[in-house]
Amino acid sequence: MGYIQITMIVLGGLGGLIVLFVLLGFRMDREYERGVVFRLGRFHSVRGPGLYWVIPFVDQKIRVDIRTRTVDVESQETVTSDSVTIRVNAVLYYKITSPEKAINTVARYQLATYQIALTTLRNVVGQHRLDEVLRDRDKINSAVQKIIDEITDPWGLTVELVEVKDVEIPASMQRAMAKEAEAVREKRSRIIKAEAEQESSMKLRQAAEEIAAHPAALELRRMQMVSEVGIEHNTTTILMLPSDFISLANAVTNKLSKNSTEVVESGSRPVKE
Repeated sequence: MGYIQITMIVLGGLGGLIVLFVLLGFRMDREYERGVVFRLGRFHSVRGPGLYWVIPFVDQKIRVDIRTRTVDVESQETVTSDSVTIRVNAVLYYKITSPEKAINTVARYQLATYQIALTTLRNVVGQHRLDEVLRDRDKINSAVQKIIDEITDPWGLTVELVEVKDVEIPASMQRAMAKEAEAVREKRSRIIKAEAEQESSMKLRQAAEEIAAHPAALELRRMQMVSEVGIEHNTTTILMLPSDFISLANAVTNKLSKNSTEVVESGSRPVKE
């Protein structure tokens, strides 16, 4: 074997190694992925998405998913500010905005975010009364989101949304709340009834004043009532007369009776010659 043949073999081998070396350096990430590249153990850059090349055996790549992730915060017991024990759970949505911070700043950022969500939810709920927890969920969601976002921001994470899913109340407290709600409804109904009676009495007083000022209005109202009773096809019609009419009728009757008595007496008296 000649010198030229040995040289060709060596060059071919070197060429093959170079091609293999180049092929080993190609990496590809999807649109929702990023590659955090470390060169000789030190952070170098964030690559992707798409096809790119790193130095084989020198660069190390860690793939990071930057899509929004869902964390189901398990149900846990907490005590409200008015000393009521409840169970509450929530759901948390977050995404990675800085892949290098998520890798270099905190170990297992998923677990760290979950633990922060547990603690923050319990603390925020404990600062509110039970009726506030049930009524102002949006306020509690915003408070929890703000606190978690401030803590996880140095980790390269952004909290997009926090929602309290369910609040479990003890059965005894549910019965007490039902009685309280029933009492409030009864109070409201009595107030409305009293206000209606007050308004009705005021209207009746005004009507009485109008009728006293215009007596003919009472007669018109009476005729209207009689016509309304007739429309209903009732077999019995009750006609109401004022007491003045009865007194007048009695006076006329007495006057007629007195006149007839005087006439009879004058007729029976003997005529003197």
